[in-house]
Amino acid sequence: MSEETENTQPNTPSFNPEDTQPTKPVKKPSRWRSILLGILGFLILIGLGGFGGYSTGIGVRKSTEKAGLVQRVSEQYSLALVDIEFGRYEVARQRLEYVISQDPGFPGAQEKLTEVLVLSSAPTPTPTLAPTSTPDFSGAENAFAQAQQFVRVLDWPSALGALDSIRKLDPTYKTAQVDGMYYFVLRNYGYDLITQQGNLEGGIYYLTLAERFGPLDNSANGLREGARAYLTGASFWELDWEQAVNYFSQVAAGWPSLWDGTMTAGQRYYTALVNFGNDLFTKQDYCAAYDVLQQAASIGQLDGTSASNMAQAQAQCYPATEIVVPATTAPAATDAPTEAPTDAPTEVPTP
Repeated sequence: MSEETENTQPNTPSFNPEDTQPTKPVKKPSRWRSILLGILGFLILIGLGGFGGYSTGIGVRKSTEKAGLVQRVSEQYSLALVDIEFGRYEVARQRLEYVISQDPGFPGAQEKLTEVLVLSSAPTPTPTLAPTSTPDFSGAENAFAQAQQFVRVLDWPSALGALDSIRKLDPTYKTAQVDGMYYFVLRNYGYDLITQQGNLEGGIYYLTLAERFGPLDNSANGLREGARAYLTGASFWELDWEQAVNYFSQVAAGWPSLWDGTMTAGQRYYTALVNFGNDLFTKQDYCAAYDVLQQAASIGQLDGTSASNMAQAQAQCYPATEIVVPATTAPAATDAPTEAPTDAPTEVPTP
């Protein structure tokens, strides 16, 4: 009976007196918790990435600094070698000590430092110098005053000598004013050598020197070009009269009185024309010879030979043509009366 009664009782969970909490049903994790965990993991990854980038940046910066240090050390070592070559041992020692402090294992630095220390400690004979007087820079001012005086009297060579003395005594003395005086003196000296002394080469030289201190004016520059053309034309003298005519025609057009101490440009142009025309006549180029000799005759009187050549060239180039005059027929004469009129005029009676 009791067994049946036990079987008919409902099943109830067994109770363990040692358990302090009642048994609860198992719940599934919340969806929001998964999302939060995912966000947290993403933030952790970002942080790790940033830290990695920061570490990389630090590494790059350190590498750059190291490369710059290597370059500076190498430069100082190279400069130290130059200092040793020129005997600047104290400066070389300082450079080598810097190299070793930055890179103790730099190749050759320690050996060079030892060499410098040995060289710097070796006694060097001191040559006995002759006593020299202290430069008197006031001499530059005196030379400047002299240069001004020479310019006033147009003594260009003496003015140049005074200016050279200024530069030797004190190169920094009134630099702008001295440069201006150099230009003025060189320009005028070159101009006078060409126009007054017939020294074309010297004039060209000094005008070119003046151009170092400033641009030449049109007059001086044109004169220099004329002198150059004169010298070029003279190089063809008695060798190629056609080229001589070509160059001296240009010089004579602008500077007919330009000369080299022997003949003016105008005289050379006339002489070159005469000789060129006679050469053309010899070659039987009569028309060209006549034109050239006629041009020479417009400048000056031709000599007998040249005048004869021009006349013959004209006759050959422009031969005279015979003028044929057509024959004219005389008008027919009218028949004259053979006998006098028979009828006499009737006399009118007078009242």
